[in-house]
Amino acid sequence: MTGHPPTSVDTLLDRARTHLDRLAPQDAAAAAERGAVLIDIRYGALRDRDGLIPGAHIVERNELEWRLDPAGDHRLPEVTGHDLHAVIICNEGYASSLAALSLHQLGLARATDVVGGFQAWRAAGLPVERPTGVSVPARSIAG
Repeated sequence: MTGHPPTSVDTLLDRARTHLDRLAPQDAAAAAERGAVLIDIRYGALRDRDGLIPGAHIVERNELEWRLDPAGDHRLPEVTGHDLHAVIICNEGYASSLAALSLHQLGLARATDVVGGFQAWRAAGLPVERPTGVSVPARSIAG
């Protein structure tokens, strides 16, 4: 027992989001153009069904902290320090908020997520490609 009273996932999510400067999909795309690292934590079946964001790194949620810990042996090559601007993307923008807060606890104070997740990215008409690497217009991908 941690000594904390029980809470709901909605309360936990609300608390997490008070620490994040969450980005709209268009702002996340602009941040990536300025050097932010997009991290897609969706599981494989969703990526296969809906496609990928070009240039985003695939890091499944259960590996996130190991792959983004600047001091870790298993980090992504792009993770060179605690000033990394990591933008986490899940399917609809819920799990990504909790994941970004976890990265804050590792000292990645600029970690954040995308409001609405991949689905909002796609709905905004931002680039999406099939897992084969063939780029397709966002509206042509079956949901």
